[in-house]
Amino acid sequence: MKKNNWVAAGVLALATFSQLATAAVSVQEAERLKGELTPLGAERAGNGKDIPPWRGGVSVATLDYKKSGQHHSNPYPKDKPLFVITAANVAKYKEFLTDGQLALFKTYPDTFKMPIYKTRRSAAAPEQIYENTYKNAIRAELNKNGEGIRYAYGGIPFPIAKTGLEAIWNHITRWRGVFFSRRSSEVAVQKDGAFSLVTVQQEALFNFYNPETTIDELNNILFYYLSFTKAPARLAGGAVLVHETIDQVEESRQAWGYNAGQRRVRRAPNLAYDTPIAAADGLRYADDTDMYNGAPDRYNWKLIEKKEIYIPYNNYDLASNQLTYKEILKPGHINPDHTRYEKHRVWVVEANLKAGARHVYNKRRFYIDEDTWGIAVADQYDSAGDLWRISMAYLKNYYEVPVTWTTLDVFHDVKARRYHVQGLDNEERGTVDFSRDLPNDQYFTPSALRRRGKR
Repeated sequence: MKKNNWVAAGVLALATFSQLATAAVSVQEAERLKGELTPLGAERAGNGKDIPPWRGGVSVATLDYKKSGQHHSNPYPKDKPLFVITAANVAKYKEFLTDGQLALFKTYPDTFKMPIYKTRRSAAAPEQIYENTYKNAIRAELNKNGEGIRYAYGGIPFPIAKTGLEAIWNHITRWRGVFFSRRSSEVAVQKDGAFSLVTVQQEALFNFYNPETTIDELNNILFYYLSFTKAPARLAGGAVLVHETIDQVEESRQAWGYNAGQRRVRRAPNLAYDTPIAAADGLRYADDTDMYNGAPDRYNWKLIEKKEIYIPYNNYDLASNQLTYKEILKPGHINPDHTRYEKHRVWVVEANLKAGARHVYNKRRFYIDEDTWGIAVADQYDSAGDLWRISMAYLKNYYEVPVTWTTLDVFHDVKARRYHVQGLDNEERGTVDFSRDLPNDQYFTPSALRRRGKR
């Protein structure tokens, strides 16, 4: 894993030249991360009403939690909804909702609802991540056309973000652990609620956070990813290997596919921008994954504002192994009875398609949780400017690490009245396991893919 290129370049956004003028902050300004701001750059104070101060988040597992990979117990078992937003009362709360969320109420007036709970600022990260974030604040910079970053490693690059590009960069490089393994399913749900699961075994090493590498050894690799298809039978045995580059304009992501029938590894085409994802039945494009990823060069980016909205948070009940997929997946949307929304402050970032560039989404608006820098909601518009798709990341704190990450990603198409879900593992023996030893240099190679690939 030893590399010799210090350029850590980016996966997410294109800014105008004026945006590129901002990068590292002064030491004096960085000191705010030790006082009025949290170590990752959020406002430490609450709003004096329904958003509390951040007091360190949750970094201790519940008493019945034994090991990483176990389904999580809810650390807030006594919490009950404060109120429920429905189509009947949505007008009362519209200032705290996105256009996409409002569209879901309009599209499914009889069934879609949002149970609102007490806000728990549960987000937390290891101390080393906080230390690296402080270092990044005073050294990290955008490179050339804003297609990458440099002098950043092991933490949020721009915790005191001043542009939309910096904020999106924080999303793409946010803390998601170092190495994880997970067996989960994704599914495209039809208008009548019918679905067929595609089950995979996934492994990923986040090179950007690898303690065995350094800022000078990233070699433009954000993470390594392996996925082995387990079901259905017609797809079982196939596998995919990805080397996710940071600056994908300079060096596109590298991908290989293993065909079980031919027992061959082939270089895969570069899945980027609006390339459809086969398993998603047309409901998710390549750069929809993780709410947003990929090369930044087709959009202009703008930091609109920070505002308070209701977003999915602390969704332990939704992730419970006491639920079946049939109890979760309903016509139009997932079962709202098992969801949890809280009021949080978010950064609003808007991406507008550049003149002459091509993408099915003409405009995209992202709502980024201030405590984690993860996109919680994405509203996406078609070429005519009409709202088309709404994505939501149902977050929870994996407190054994700790890291706040998604348990389900849900992608809604309000025109087709269908949706796609990633991350289902309720019926699996476990959930994301962060405890395995870090693999060696040969683990994420095409030759290893060939050795491990089988039906």
